[in-house]
Amino acid sequence: MTLKTIGELAAIGTAICFSIGPTFFTLAGKSVGSVIVNRTRLVIAVFLLLIVHWIAYGNLLPPEIEGFRWLWLGLSGVIGLTLGDAALFQALINLGPRLTMLIFALSPVIGIGLGWMFLDETLGLMQIIGIIITLGGISWVVSNQENGDNKIADRKKYLWGIAFAVLGAAGQAIGLFTAKKGLIDGFPALSGQIIRMLAATISIWIWTLLIRKGKETIKTIRENPNALKLIFIASLIGPMLGVWLSLVSVQNTELGISSTLQSLPPIFLIPISIYFFKEKVNFQSILGTVISLVGVAIIFLA
Repeated sequence: MTLKTIGELAAIGTAICFSIGPTFFTLAGKSVGSVIVNRTRLVIAVFLLLIVHWIAYGNLLPPEIEGFRWLWLGLSGVIGLTLGDAALFQALINLGPRLTMLIFALSPVIGIGLGWMFLDETLGLMQIIGIIITLGGISWVVSNQENGDNKIADRKKYLWGIAFAVLGAAGQAIGLFTAKKGLIDGFPALSGQIIRMLAATISIWIWTLLIRKGKETIKTIRENPNALKLIFIASLIGPMLGVWLSLVSVQNTELGISSTLQSLPPIFLIPISIYFFKEKVNFQSILGTVISLVGVAIIFLA
């Protein structure tokens, strides 16, 4: 088996992890709420990532980290993992994982826009076509009046879910944009992810304590052990296994191929949503999802 094949398989594995993780987060969120899920999973994810870093490098964090890395990676964690993921988890509850992760595919489109505006990156014709196709596919799915439970019962909840999903995608894009500045000169991506997670965890728990919700959060988790189990499994599959596989993929195959394969969760989530959430997914939703992912592929492979 070649390194390229290993990288491609790792990318597909990443997509599977990022399909299963949101499913478990959604199930947990329906029990304890999106805010408590975000607070809890950050603590678990930091703990798991520190263990992986210690196994991989022999220490919990690199001995010397420049101040600018703490600044940019910390800012990335707060924007992407605290605020962005807070919106994402609420979208998971409002829309379910299938629609949320499809709208989340806007993240690379927003990222390209940020690069164009602030980094003087140029947009090729094929990338522009890919963006138009992606936006068209997502819009077509979202406009479908039979998403989720046959027909949209609560339109206000549905529209808020779309807004939260877009905010989550924006948070992801801005978080990666700022993380890029902290990862320059070959700084290990795993170390950078831990700094992001630490910043997100500290910020969200400072806010939690300031609004006096710490005891309530712990009490809710203790009273819902099944939700804690789901959050732990999702954290293990997503931030740990999924992130590791994504790094393996990027290291062993072309970035465009890796990124395209990693964008497959909306496809994998179609059967998952039918089985776990009893969604009735019609042809328009399936075709619109495929069209949007074709757009994403064009963006990365152009």
